[in-house]
Amino acid sequence: MDPYALKSLNVERRARRAAILVTDLGDGRDRIVREGDPVAGELGAAIAKAFRTGNSGSVEVEGRTFFLNAHLPQPRLVVIGAVHISQALAPMAKIAGYPVEIIDPRTAFATPDRFPDVALSAEWPEEVLKRQPLDSYTALAAVTHDPKIDDFALKAALDANCFYVGALGSRKTHAKRVERLLALGASADQIARIHAPIGLDIGAASPAEIAVAVLAQAIHAFRSRGLESKGAVA
Repeated sequence: MDPYALKSLNVERRARRAAILVTDLGDGRDRIVREGDPVAGELGAAIAKAFRTGNSGSVEVEGRTFFLNAHLPQPRLVVIGAVHISQALAPMAKIAGYPVEIIDPRTAFATPDRFPDVALSAEWPEEVLKRQPLDSYTALAAVTHDPKIDDFALKAALDANCFYVGALGSRKTHAKRVERLLALGASADQIARIHAPIGLDIGAASPAEIAVAVLAQAIHAFRSRGLESKGAVA
């Protein structure tokens, strides 16, 4: 590998940004393509698919063979609220390969006894997210029903372009939330990205069922990145 390409790749990985090392197997030359870089034609389509799936492999394009070595940050899930839904969601997400962090300043709820083996911060989201900023490979689920806790985190998730942003509550509750987020400076286009009511519509009733719906929706959002604008995802 070209030393400059390796250095560039390591910079992207440290910053939790996706990148693909594209190697022309005919002449051995390689280059780094960052997520969002324009690449035209069939090669561009293959690179877009590699960013979406995280799968590396070779592709044939116009008589040339390229190897695409995909380097994607591990997606993670940040849950605002140490509630019953979170207790079910955390182990499910871990099994699915999504590291989880629970944030809730209410120390009666955010306890290791209720959340064993889970990264847990009994602090306000403002404090935690200042130390550990969100990014585009983070999903955020706000489930406290408390605007004082949820709203800052939701605005931070929108600003960080998190791949999934969901919020618990009815449509009436969300309408009031929209007004508050607009007052915080969020745009209408940003707010439209929030999944509210949270979770896929599977008729979930119990906290565990809601957790299943939330995780499924987050996984769908991650695996369909980049397809929405093309109309390929409903």
